[in-house]
Amino acid sequence: MGQIVGSLSDNVADVFGNRRKRRRSTDSTASQEDRDGAQLDSKSPKKKKLLTTTQYIYQALFKEEKNSDVAVMALDKVWHLHKVYLSQSPYFYIMFNGSWKEAKQNFVHIKILDDRINVDSLDAVFGSMYSDEIEIDAKDVIPVLATATLFHLDGIIDKCAEVMVDTINAETAIQYYEAACQYGVIGVKKSTFQWFQINLLSIYNKHPNLLRHISIDLMSALTASHDLYVMQTEFSLYTLLRTWMFLQLHPHHDPEDPVQRAEAQKTQERLANAGVETHSPSADVVQWTYFASRMEERSFLATPEGQPYIKVFQKLRTQYLTNHYMDLKIIFNDNIIPKEWLYKHIHSHWDALLRIDHGQEDGSPTQLDNEQFFENCMRCGRLLLEPGYQKWRWTGFNYGMDLILIMDSRRLNIRRHHRHEHERVLSLQTRRKFMIRTTVTSINAQRQPVFTQTSEITTLSLEKNEEVSLMVLDPKLVHPLLISINMLVVMPPNQSFKEIVPQSEESALSAAAIPISEIGASCERSLTPPSADDSAVCVGGGESEASTTSSPSMGGLRPAGRYSWTRNNPVITSDGEALCRDVAC
Repeated sequence: MGQIVGSLSDNVADVFGNRRKRRRSTDSTASQEDRDGAQLDSKSPKKKKLLTTTQYIYQALFKEEKNSDVAVMALDKVWHLHKVYLSQSPYFYIMFNGSWKEAKQNFVHIKILDDRINVDSLDAVFGSMYSDEIEIDAKDVIPVLATATLFHLDGIIDKCAEVMVDTINAETAIQYYEAACQYGVIGVKKSTFQWFQINLLSIYNKHPNLLRHISIDLMSALTASHDLYVMQTEFSLYTLLRTWMFLQLHPHHDPEDPVQRAEAQKTQERLANAGVETHSPSADVVQWTYFASRMEERSFLATPEGQPYIKVFQKLRTQYLTNHYMDLKIIFNDNIIPKEWLYKHIHSHWDALLRIDHGQEDGSPTQLDNEQFFENCMRCGRLLLEPGYQKWRWTGFNYGMDLILIMDSRRLNIRRHHRHEHERVLSLQTRRKFMIRTTVTSINAQRQPVFTQTSEITTLSLEKNEEVSLMVLDPKLVHPLLISINMLVVMPPNQSFKEIVPQSEESALSAAAIPISEIGASCERSLTPPSADDSAVCVGGGESEASTTSSPSMGGLRPAGRYSWTRNNPVITSDGEALCRDVAC
């Protein structure tokens, strides 16, 4: 037994001994591998990230101004630079390599005549010549563009154009457009103008302090454009132009200033106490009073103050301002547009109605070319915020046709609505012809166009209550959607008379013994709303016409004549003779 126990002890000792040997062998192997790895690491080259060549050049030569061979002074600051790098600019290349005296000098003084250029933009452009990139923020893009244009750096100009196109919005559009015109950046000019066409009436009527900065030339071009999204009818554009003109004539008037708003509120209260119901927000009372209190016979455009704005109102499609009773009364009361123009339109409207009633084909447009159509078509628009079934009509007399637009799923239809219970004057003609073009645009959060679908100019011939499709929407069109309709219902009249603004209205008034506003019974129809949110009259399922909301610019204004008032005297007087003579409402 003792031998057996001893043998077991020896075996156990051998087993544990072998384990320790193996562990020591493993540890020694690992330590050897660590030593070998350390030796290999010590032999391999160490990699350290250094500045790139471009970064080194920018830091050493531009920032630290080492080895400078020319000093450039502009706007009272001096940069110590290098001719070889500055010569990337054609401006400096010609300066340093021609027969100019600067070629042999080491000091250059540049006189900056452009107010848009500043020290920061000069520093950014000079630094870009030492680097292969430039960072441009939207707030700095115009000074950088101006500086790059001075030095003829096309690469930086293109980069500025990209930044500007990507950041067009209500606050930047006017500045971008003016800069694009000044520096010849065609792409930016085209993009900003397109943005204005889409957003002029739906954005700037809510931002008067931005609206006032639109130049006369830009407003004239927009008013003339057939691609302008008129939200909702031409009268909406008229009220916007009236506000814009008033703001330009009164640069110190701030509708958003609390003090001036309080003063306008007091003015509205004085008018109300005198029995004058303007039905307009207090912010609009000041401009309403400015035009309505004029006692002159001649139109405002005939006055020295109004003459600079003649070309804008000449582009306004005034023939579509006389198809709504309340709109016409307001326009006569404002006396901005010459009455001669309005009487000519009324005559041409009556002539067209007689032709249609007589069944003459020349009363309806059928064979006009595109240019004639675009110059004379009616412009209407609407904003659709969400998908779903919707239908609406644009208010105003449309030569006896009640046309309803219907958005059903992804299809836009038009129907000639003809019901006996509809309380409007309707044409009894079996078929009526008209020309129409449809444009639908999807916009992003900055109200920039994302996708636009446009139909061809089409001539339609509709029977009573007939409905046809105008457009099947492309899947790329997503809400919100802006809809613009160009339409021509009658042959356009000759409007060469608008080239002349009469200095006296005597001839016009003598041609119409009875004021047009006194023709017909009183009308309680509410105003056409120019805002995008209330862009047309919605038609319910029962085919009844919903009442429209008041115009933001006019606030439901139904003027009661011309009134004069003074700031110090709250007594308001009404001129009875002017009430009849000026077609007061």
